[in-house]
Amino acid sequence: MAGLLNIGLTGLNAAQGGLVTTGHNISNAGTDGYHRQVVKQGTNDPYFVGGVGFFGRGTHISAVTRSYDQFLEGQVLTSANRLSQYNAYNAQISQIDNLLADATSGVSPAMQQFFAGVQEVAANPTSIAARQSMISNAQGMVASFTTTNARLTEIRQSLEGDIGATVEQINSYAKSIAEVNQRILVAQVAGPGVPANDLLDQRDQLIAELNELVKVSTVEEKDGSLNVFIGSGQSLVQGSTASRLTTTQDPRDPTRSSIALIAPNNKEIILPDRLMTGGQLAGLLTFRNEALDPVQNQLGLVALGLMTTFNTQHKLGQDLDGALGQNFFTVPSPFVSPTGSAAVAIDPAKIGQLTGSDYQLINDGGNYSLTRVSDGKIFPPTTVAPATFDVDGLQISGITLAAGDTALIQPTRYAARDIAVAITDTRKVAAGNPVSVTAPLSNSGNGRVENIVTLDTTGMVTGTVPDFANISLAYSSGAFTLPAGYTLSPDANFNPATDSVGKNFTLTSPAGFSFSFKVAGTPVDGDQFTFAPTQKGVADNRNAALLGALQTTKIFSDSGNGPTATASGLYAQIVSSVGNKTHEVQVAITSQEALLAQAQDARDSLSAVNLDEEAANLLRYQQAYQASARVMTVAQTLFDEMLSIAR
Repeated sequence: MAGLLNIGLTGLNAAQGGLVTTGHNISNAGTDGYHRQVVKQGTNDPYFVGGVGFFGRGTHISAVTRSYDQFLEGQVLTSANRLSQYNAYNAQISQIDNLLADATSGVSPAMQQFFAGVQEVAANPTSIAARQSMISNAQGMVASFTTTNARLTEIRQSLEGDIGATVEQINSYAKSIAEVNQRILVAQVAGPGVPANDLLDQRDQLIAELNELVKVSTVEEKDGSLNVFIGSGQSLVQGSTASRLTTTQDPRDPTRSSIALIAPNNKEIILPDRLMTGGQLAGLLTFRNEALDPVQNQLGLVALGLMTTFNTQHKLGQDLDGALGQNFFTVPSPFVSPTGSAAVAIDPAKIGQLTGSDYQLINDGGNYSLTRVSDGKIFPPTTVAPATFDVDGLQISGITLAAGDTALIQPTRYAARDIAVAITDTRKVAAGNPVSVTAPLSNSGNGRVENIVTLDTTGMVTGTVPDFANISLAYSSGAFTLPAGYTLSPDANFNPATDSVGKNFTLTSPAGFSFSFKVAGTPVDGDQFTFAPTQKGVADNRNAALLGALQTTKIFSDSGNGPTATASGLYAQIVSSVGNKTHEVQVAITSQEALLAQAQDARDSLSAVNLDEEAANLLRYQQAYQASARVMTVAQTLFDEMLSIAR
């Protein structure tokens, strides 16, 4: 009877274990990261009765295990990691998309309003009111550029704060995982066959939450601890020891932070952004590199290109006081870090070649090489010290670096921030052209000179006012003649039979100034045209018309293929690019959400708690408990009967 009683007791204990586990499952049905636990029973070793065979000795609980599949868990981690990256990217780029896409305010309407003011001056060049309106509109356009750039700078500052906060969260999770590793090591002292299920769930949940911040890989040790790695294999958690990440100022760009791993000797090892793949941190870094930096650079490129081109044309004009035009806008120089003795200038004649990229100058110990950051193109090295380059509209000279040092050159990053209107006096608006032409009444032909465009003012002035000597253009025997030292191109010939509709010439003086013009009609021998400085105060709108034409002039080139975009067109490309990228990320989010839901459903079908199933298990274990108790009751009754017989 003792054997039967013991069998009932083992069944009672097994049923009790099942009830406890089922109750534990039910109570944790809503716990994040919880995996359904299962009681595994085994048969006790039987005893042998000679001539009869083996009789059983009941049951025992061999283990309480988690319903866990590493492959399914890995799919969930991968999908969640990517979704977190896209969400972080989308949260940031949506701010820029909303900033640039407003058609009623911002840079695009401000540029249109500015050129409307220029056209007003062209229509009435002596009007002080029109000139004041042009200056006011210019100030409004500059304010639009600076305001947009300021907002981008605010986004950058917030982004850097988010990066720092994310790094601190990563450190917190790493510390918690290391602590749980230690607790698991103690709890599983009996060996991996006796798993600490709840602690393993807790650790897996920490890994899952860390994985949403940065992509991780794990390796489980024999003692049950889990090593966690990020990047290209940098150790974040090693057993019960957690490493730390930190943010440190980028050695080249003071506005950016870099991610660094703190080594055991407290030395900071900077990790390149490309190593931070996946998760929220990667989304923030990718946004900074692929969206924020290019947009801020391109905004500066639009401002720099437009205003440099406007200045160039404005300085070829003449103001109301008869002086040559000055810079209408204040245009900043490229930013170089570290500055040192740097001399980097933008060639106004090659302004269309600017790319909007940053550049990295390196002294490798003997040669200076220049790398365009946007596409990694390396320009041929030079052994000249200081470094000298003339590329992409940049003139680089005067930079001396020690062997192994680098310098970051940012031609357009801060242009939209630092531009300003240089002219406040309405009389200084150079609406006129410094060169005029007259024809004496003695001319017997009907030839005429028109469309004078000043190309170069070198040597045209003494002080500020044009004072060159009158230039007589005389026609004789099918060609024009000029005073000694002056030249015409492409040639001096003019055939009234074929050129009467108009032939363009460029006149270059010995002093260096030059201008183009068109001769039309039918001049005859002896006809003359005289070029002279334009008198001040006249209603001359010729330069204002050229300034207004810059609105539709293609300034910016693409890969050296010649000008392909106006200032407004380039800005529209920026808006379109940001909008397309925002849409692309949002589509990726939708797709990744579906993939994550599928992965979670597959995992939950195995690991999640099903309350209906647990309720059935509860009844089953209850019946098993009652039946085992009944076995013990029968054993006790039989034992009592045997005692009564003995009495």
